Amino acid sequence: MADPTPTLHQLLVESAHRLPDQTAVVDPERNKHISYADFDALTTQIQEHLRDAGVVSGDRVGVYVPKSIGSISAIFGILKADAAYIPVDPTAPASRNAFIFQDCTVRCFIVDSTLLDGIQAEFDDTYTLEASRLEFADSYGIELSMVKVTLNNGDVQNPPVENLAYILYTSGSTGKPKGVMHTHESGLSFVNWCAETVGFSEKDTFSSHAPFHFDLSILDIYVPIKHGSTLVLIGESLGKQPARLAPVIAEHEITVWYSTPSILRLLVEYGELDNHDYSQVRVVFFAGEVFPIKHLRALKEKWPHPRYLNLYGPTETNVCTYYELPSEIPDSQVDPFPIGPVCENDKALVLNGDSTAVEKGEEGELLITGGSVMHGYWNLPERSAEAYFVDDEGVKWYRTGDVVKESPEDGFIFVGRRDRMVKRRGYRVELGEIEAALYRHPDVKEAAVIAIPHEEKGILVKAFLSIAEGGSKSLIAMKKFCSENLPLYMVPDNFSFQPALPKTSTDKINYQALKTID
Repeated sequence: MADPTPTLHQLLVESAHRLPDQTAVVDPERNKHISYADFDALTTQIQEHLRDAGVVSGDRVGVYVPKSIGSISAIFGILKADAAYIPVDPTAPASRNAFIFQDCTVRCFIVDSTLLDGIQAEFDDTYTLEASRLEFADSYGIELSMVKVTLNNGDVQNPPVENLAYILYTSGSTGKPKGVMHTHESGLSFVNWCAETVGFSEKDTFSSHAPFHFDLSILDIYVPIKHGSTLVLIGESLGKQPARLAPVIAEHEITVWYSTPSILRLLVEYGELDNHDYSQVRVVFFAGEVFPIKHLRALKEKWPHPRYLNLYGPTETNVCTYYELPSEIPDSQVDPFPIGPVCENDKALVLNGDSTAVEKGEEGELLITGGSVMHGYWNLPERSAEAYFVDDEGVKWYRTGDVVKESPEDGFIFVGRRDRMVKRRGYRVELGEIEAALYRHPDVKEAAVIAIPHEEKGILVKAFLSIAEGGSKSLIAMKKFCSENLPLYMVPDNFSFQPALPKTSTDKINYQALKTID
């Protein structure tokens, strides 16, 4: 899938040349906007400041800024400086963000000035930090500082990664976050696939709901910039308040929406969607978690006209499979829709436990190879090697850890996470299947299931439920419902009713936090 644009930031340069007066980015919370010409110029100013601070090709530069015109300008300025950007969660503890910046040996980081003191305190005497204000960014409603980071006993020598564009840090099994490296090629592979498969133009207005440290942001940022479309920034606070978010979608005439299903569910339940006109919405992407059918059906009743696409892929692969929903959901549909066929820029393989290919219809782990796959994990060569299966021809396939089965008509059907399978009473139990059954209960808004080690029983299965207003919280009734919808060995041992289930900063259910709830 060839494209004349070799880098992600060239997408901005080309659109600014073609459509200089078009509105590039809108920040509703700060009532700010910027044209493509001014956006391009602002990112060039940031590039120049980074160069003056000693940033050279291949360096890493951190971004510790709430979503704003300033933070997205920092991203493109870093790319223009031929460096890779490292976005971190501005709501996360400063200690975690300092760890990330130290782990990937950033040369500089750009930070909201209100967060500067907190993160500086997390660097010890091993480092010298030199901070300076980027005053030219003040007019866009946020104060930015640039911090040059110097390691006092000399630079750490990391092997160069050719054309590295960004590193997204995800939770690691060791308790420390690990960095997923993507190049300009892997990012563009996904962006160009999305553009060619769905089709967009400068007349579109995209939502930017995902935080920049979340992989959904890659579509949010680069697909609209490629087409000269307008990008509406949905910040961390606005994005989780459906009563405020719903009118923003209508007022800014957003045509392309992308988020996790949980946000769309909140919009249906609390956004009072009947009070606004959403006829302009023409594409709805969702990804990141399973979309329970009853919530999806409720959304389509409110927004019946857009195209709906289920996008699947871990951070390591960008999006690697997709499924476009039918115009109407049949009444007989009770299971979530498939994740669909593999994207045309990638290839898929399904293997069983002994690394042999399974027949269609049989369950196995999904592996992906192709243009959208990551370069590897930052400074974790052993972990990177473990992440791949190398076939007899030397091709590297990324192990997603997700169990699927292939349907001749619909592509891949998601079964569950390999690491969420437990043995119970001699049976293999996929915790996601229990969650899917719980979502069929008419009173259940949210469901999450975890397995807890038990000295006598081996494994206890505990279900956490958030019940709709006016719904029943009867333990007996819930046990009865589960026994009618699941094999007895899959019925949870315990139920915990909660006002709402805890979420991560990327709006997924926080399973680690659930383990701390008594």
